[in-house]
Amino acid sequence: MSNSKSRSGQKFIARNRAPRVQIEYDVEIYGAERKIQLPFVMGVMADLVGKAVDPQASVEERKFMEIDVDNFDERMKSLKPRVAYQVDNTLTGEGKLNIDLTFESMEDFSPAAIARKVDSLGNLLDARTQLSNLLSYMDGKNGAEELISKILQNPALLQSLTDAPKPAVNDDNNERED
Repeated sequence: MSNSKSRSGQKFIARNRAPRVQIEYDVEIYGAERKIQLPFVMGVMADLVGKAVDPQASVEERKFMEIDVDNFDERMKSLKPRVAYQVDNTLTGEGKLNIDLTFESMEDFSPAAIARKVDSLGNLLDARTQLSNLLSYMDGKNGAEELISKILQNPALLQSLTDAPKPAVNDDNNERED
């Protein structure tokens, strides 16, 4: 890389993101003392893929990748970090749950995103969301609690509502039919 390109890149970084580590040393050139800044470059070697579906290239064949806040999700999507393991099924108390998670962005690490990727937890999250929506819908409506109470006390009515086809639901701006 040419010296001018290197300096312009350093100036861009200095303007937009001040580095946390600044290494300087004093040099005397022709009797005048100057401060020289050394760029701080760090390389990290790590197995960030986990249990990859596709085999990874050997370490000698791998190339360094520049990762920053602007391209982090893009890099995650290309690497596809994955974990696969079994955990005790604490929902039913029987057997084990197979967990297989692939991450493509930082959002995939959120509890809701992880719950959506595990079938039994996804169903519970959907039920929780629907109950929360129902609670919001019922707020301030006279007689709504009484109606729900009557439905819950009448097993035949409750069963007929359970067996009825579900209407299309607008979920996170995506039309979905259960």
